[in-house]
Amino acid sequence: MKILVTGSAGFIGFHTAKKLLERGDRVIGIDNFNNYYDPKLKEARNRILKKYKKYKLYRLDFSDYKKLEKVFKKEKIDKICHLGAQTGVRYSLEHPEAYERANIQGTLNLLEMARLYKIKHFIFASSSSIYGNNKKVPFSESDRTDNPISLYAATKKACELMAYTYHNLYGINCTGLRFFTVYGPWGRPDMALFKFAKLICANKSIPIFNKGNHSRDFTYVDDIISGVIKAIDKPFKYEIINLGNSKPVSLNYIISRLEKELGKKAKRKLLPLQAGDVNKTCADIHKARKLLNFQPKINIERGVKIFVDWFNQYHNN
Repeated sequence: MKILVTGSAGFIGFHTAKKLLERGDRVIGIDNFNNYYDPKLKEARNRILKKYKKYKLYRLDFSDYKKLEKVFKKEKIDKICHLGAQTGVRYSLEHPEAYERANIQGTLNLLEMARLYKIKHFIFASSSSIYGNNKKVPFSESDRTDNPISLYAATKKACELMAYTYHNLYGINCTGLRFFTVYGPWGRPDMALFKFAKLICANKSIPIFNKGNHSRDFTYVDDIISGVIKAIDKPFKYEIINLGNSKPVSLNYIISRLEKELGKKAKRKLLPLQAGDVNKTCADIHKARKLLNFQPKINIERGVKIFVDWFNQYHNN
C-alpha cells in the first residue's frame, strides 16, 4: 500500500512511518519542519527514514491547500494516516492561531483530499486532553468531551467532529485515536521526560507544576505504534479509540525513575497547577482491546530506562 503519513518527521509520525517501511509499505511523508522545537531533531528522524527506498518526503505545510493538493495529484494514495498537528497544551495559551491553522484548517484540507481523491480510509490522531478534568476515571470513549480546558483540546475535538461529518456525508472510513502521554526514544523535547532529563543533566532546576502531584497515563511509543498500525490495517466506518497504558503514575514518580537511570538528583522547583493542565489522565482501553487487539507491553520502569539509554546516546553523538 501507499500510505500518506502527516508529521512524518514528528515523534509519533516518525515511528509510524518507520514501522510501515520496515514491513514493506510505501510511505509518502509530509512535514513542514517548523521550529516549535529544535528542527535538528526532526531532521535526524528524517535521515533515518530516507534510508528506506519506499519513503518519499514532501516538505510542506498541510494547512496550505494548494501545495497539499499537488501531492495528491502526483501520488496515488491508498490511506491517510494524519498524525501531524500543532501539539502542546501550554503553547496553545500563547499561540492560539497556530492551532487553528494546523489542527483545524489542516485536518479539513486532508479530509477534502480524501473526498476529492476517493480515499476511503482516514486514520487520525486525537488526544487524551479532550477529556478535560473529567471526574470519572478511567476515561472512556463514551464520556462527554464538550468541556475542553485548553485550545489544543478544543481543536482535537473539532477534528473528531469534522471526521464524523465527512464519514456521514461521503462514506469515508474514519478512525480517531486518542493518545495518552506518549514517551520514548526520539520523543518531543517539550514533554516531561525529555525536558526533565535535559535539565537534570545540566544541573538546572526542573519546573514541577502542581508540586508533582498530578498523574499521567504514560504510554510507551512502541505500544502506541502497535495500535496505530492495527488501526491502519483494520478500517472502521467511524470509531474513536483510546490508546493508553491504563496505569497512571505521578510526575514525582517519573522524576524519581529519571534520577535513578541518569544517576543524578534533580533540583526541583515546585509550582502551582498550570492553566490548561488536567489533574489526572487514565485510559479505559477495553474498546482498543476488543477492536484492535491492543495490549500495552512496556511498563514505566522499563520504558524510562530505554528512553534514558537513547537520550544519553543521542546527546553524546
